[in-house]
Amino acid sequence: MQTRSYATAILKEGRPKGLEDLVTARLERQQILQREEPTGLWLVLHERVLRNVVGSEEIMREQLLRLLHIAETSTHRVQIIRDEGRYRGPVGAAPFVLMSFEEGADVVHVDGFPRGYVLAEQDEVADAEDAYDLLRALAMPLEESAELINSVLKECYS
Repeated sequence: MQTRSYATAILKEGRPKGLEDLVTARLERQQILQREEPTGLWLVLHERVLRNVVGSEEIMREQLLRLLHIAETSTHRVQIIRDEGRYRGPVGAAPFVLMSFEEGADVVHVDGFPRGYVLAEQDEVADAEDAYDLLRALAMPLEESAELINSVLKECYS
């Protein structure tokens, strides 16, 4: 769900070869959300993601506007886990995506270095589903999450 500027700033930190190709590939994956019948998306993010300046304040403003738009789209869900001064979430967990398909078994894509990987074993998928359910339970409700995104946008990036 990253904007071009945000994705460039994030990926640039690793000083990769072929930065533009990596950014383009990342953005092309978002096309499934633009279909006539878009894929549903449910994001759970930590509040720090909203406040950690990536690139510049203008890049963050653009990124938060994008995230707010997603949060306000009926086919998508965005929940924020509040920063209450203590760590919440699986220890050592890398960002991951649960993917469900009309046909075939669910899988998990895990972000990793130098590239992500897919888990398809049912036990691993079940563990990821359990971890994701816990994260959703710890997160704020949808409306409050959108309000927090808007509040941080106004407070920090207006």
